Amino acid sequence: MKKKMSYQRIKDLPVYRQALSLRTMSREIASFVTYNKDLLTLAKSNSLRDQMADSLLTDAILIPQQIARAEGTTSMLTRQHSIHFIQVMIQNLAMYCRGLEKDGVREREYLDLLREEVKHFRRSFKKWRKSLLD
Repeated sequence: MKKKMSYQRIKDLPVYRQALSLRTMSREIASFVTYNKDLLTLAKSNSLRDQMADSLLTDAILIPQQIARAEGTTSMLTRQHSIHFIQVMIQNLAMYCRGLEKDGVREREYLDLLREEVKHFRRSFKKWRKSLLD
């Protein structure tokens, strides 16, 4: 079994760095596409676009947390749960991009950049997942 990882070692993991990049890009896109520029109150908005942006941001924030959780435990059950959770969040990010497009976001190139970032994250995630479960 693997030992618990220190925060410094988690920060050095490529998958963790990718997740942080996803989080940053999601925050920027959420800020850009929303009508309500106060990101802390997006969930309370009546705007579908604001709610999708809030969900995009929330899921992107949860991914690095789940990576750290999986790396910080020796419990295989906790690791599997975190991996499954991350897989769901990755799918959600793609759906939020489609939803924002359908809601009329004109700056599709930003959503395409996020999709590309998700694609890079998936590659890194697959390698990490395999190493974590071996």
